[in-house]
Amino acid sequence: MACSDPDGILATPVETVRRDRSGKHLRRLVALATELQAVEVVVGLPRTLADRIGPAAQDAIDLADALAQRIIPTPVRLADERLTTVSAQRSLRQAGIRAKEQRAVIDQAAAVAILQAWLDQRRSTAPGPVTGNVADG
Repeated sequence: MACSDPDGILATPVETVRRDRSGKHLRRLVALATELQAVEVVVGLPRTLADRIGPAAQDAIDLADALAQRIIPTPVRLADERLTTVSAQRSLRQAGIRAKEQRAVIDQAAAVAILQAWLDQRRSTAPGPVTGNVADG
């Protein structure tokens, strides 16, 4: 999970929330969105390279729907996350973090990449400030 600064300029990591069958991850995401006073939530959508919805993307859609029902009226958006893990790995490698050490932070780095790309795209197309966003990657 990642969040942005109040001005919606910079995404930063928050924590890794692992999905599980019991729904504990969903409760944690709701708690974090509430704690961080999210005004909008962005969920990564892992489309295939052929731009199709596969099983992982359907899981993300289901998560976004379940989250949206629990944090009304905060909107939940889906954002393309293709290649964000690859990009995050590259960035961590360039920062001198070895592959073994990357495993602990790769999901947070991917969440930051998803949210930062969404913030940048949103800022380039929408007038006015974008504030307080949260992403789950």
